[in-house]
Amino acid sequence: MVQTYDFVFSFHLVKNILGITNELSQVLQEGDQDIVTAMDLVKICKKQLQMMRDYGRDSLVEEVSNFCMEFNIDVLDMNHMYCPQGKSRRKAPKLTNFHYFHVDFFNTVIDLQLQEINSHFNEANIELLLCLACFSPANSFSSFDKGKLTRLAQLYPCDFSTMDLKFSELKEMVDLSKKLVETKKDKVYPLVYLLIKLALTLQVATTSVERALSAMNIVNNQMRNKIGDQWLNDSLTVYLVNDVFNAIDNEPIIHPFQNMKSPLRQL
Repeated sequence: MVQTYDFVFSFHLVKNILGITNELSQVLQEGDQDIVTAMDLVKICKKQLQMMRDYGRDSLVEEVSNFCMEFNIDVLDMNHMYCPQGKSRRKAPKLTNFHYFHVDFFNTVIDLQLQEINSHFNEANIELLLCLACFSPANSFSSFDKGKLTRLAQLYPCDFSTMDLKFSELKEMVDLSKKLVETKKDKVYPLVYLLIKLALTLQVATTSVERALSAMNIVNNQMRNKIGDQWLNDSLTVYLVNDVFNAIDNEPIIHPFQNMKSPLRQL
């Protein structure tokens, strides 16, 4: 049985299929699976099996024929009628060797492999797994993808409403705070809303403090190092919001002081 064309053909066919699926099998057996890599290998494996089915038959026949000639195994004539081992020709199905090996054997085995892979990794399952991969903390969450997370929510319409999906369109924290208020979710998630407010005000407060410290070095210089706190505060206010004070007309402010009589003149 080993030194027959049937066995050699089967052996080389299985060897070539395992050569295509081996890397995928190794990845799927790992305890800590890289889903993104595994799904890429699934697609590659499917493509290579399909290419083997469409274009790999002739190369396999040549490979089998060379092996048989090297080890003195009879090479079958593909135009002759096929006769299974241990059966008479009268009871054998009326098939040529070409039809049996190329259609009933070669195509059927590869189709079974593709069917098995597709049953476990169809397009919907692959998309779902790739979306779930966004939660992987590996490599500092390098697989995080906002678009795929949104797509994952769309795959579960019973759990995520249209209103929930609107939050995925937000780009900045300010937009998020506005949307929370508009949808009344600031009342549902008060602590989250409080954290967002603190994060937004912290940036403004930090910038204001830095500007105030910088302005203090200008206002409270060596010539004014003895001014009081109130005068310093007033001077800093004018300096920090100078755009407001520049818009104010000076004449209405100066005019009352011009009409005041000097105490020296009264004496």
